[in-house]
Order: sequence, then structure tokens, then C-alpha cells
Amino acid sequence: MVAAPSGSMNLPSKPEANALLESYVADAYQRHHALMVATAMEGYAPAYDGDPHLWHVTGLLHDLDFERFPDLHPAESLRWFREWGYPEELIHAVAAHAYGYHGFTALPKTRLAAALLASDEISGIFYAYRKLNPVRYGEMKASSIRKKLKDTAFAAKVDRSTIALGCEHLGVTVDDHVANLVRFFAVLP
Repeated sequence: MVAAPSGSMNLPSKPEANALLESYVADAYQRHHALMVATAMEGYAPAYDGDPHLWHVTGLLHDLDFERFPDLHPAESLRWFREWGYPEELIHAVAAHAYGYHGFTALPKTRLAAALLASDEISGIFYAYRKLNPVRYGEMKASSIRKKLKDTAFAAKVDRSTIALGCEHLGVTVDDHVANLVRFFAVLP
């Protein structure tokens, strides 16, 4: 297992964060999901005067314990992040992204937390859409993603209410959020 970080703000560098993710998460989909969320977060950071590195690492590591401790998620991650001395803003964001899940009740108090809540579940819509329509994320039509988002039978396990709640706290409409993610995800393979 990878230990505590050596980067700025007591955060791992991107290569260290990737190594940490790979040491805790074996599932290819979960790793891809983490990259999607990290990409969304880093894309949003400049709009809110956020630190792109902090936002990226928060997105990349937000589900670090999910594979090993699905019934406790994100409690174990939160414990690890505190032990490793990660910034409180990251810890709060990871706690808030679990709003309504396993008894977590923290609402987002920061734009970082709101962006994570807004971007986490919706990444599943993009991924499922791509499985049906094998085009690059950046080539997707926002209108098609919005249509799938409204179709609750499509990717039925995706919690649309948390997406809406995250968008509300972030201060963007769901439509604008989808368009932003199409743009941000254009860098993904």
C-alpha cells in the first residue's frame, strides 16, 4: 500500500495519487470513474478560484475505500485522509459527496464539495451512454446526455437527486453542468 503524500498542501502529486488509487482500487471501471470525476473537478477549479491540484486529487481519491469497504464508504477513506493529514476541505468534500448514503448527512459547504457531489453520479450517465454510443466523451451531444439523465430507466442506479443537489450548491443548472462536463471530458481517452 502507498503511504502518506509528499506533495504541496500535504497532498500527493498526481503520480502519487494515481499510485495510491491503483494500490486501493483494482476494478478498471472504478479507476476510470475516479479519473472522470478528477477531470470534472480540475475543469471546474478555475471557475471558482480553486486549486486545480486539490480539486483533481479530491476527485481522483473520493472513492478510495469503496472497493474494499462498500458498506462503510466513505468512512474508511475519511479516516485515512485524516491520518495522512489531508486538507479539511478535501475531507469535507468526500464526506459531503456521500450525502444520504450510509447515514452521511453533510451538505456541501464549499464549491469543492458541491462540484464533487454534482460530478460523481453524473459520470455514470456519461459512461453508460458511451457504452451504447462508442464516441469520445468530447464528441457527445449535451442534449443527448440531458435526455438520458431525464430517463430514469437509463443507468437506473445513478442517483439523479444528488446531481441536482450538487448543481444547486455549485450554482449551475443541470443543463450547464452537462455542457461543462462534455467540454471537460474531451481530454479523456
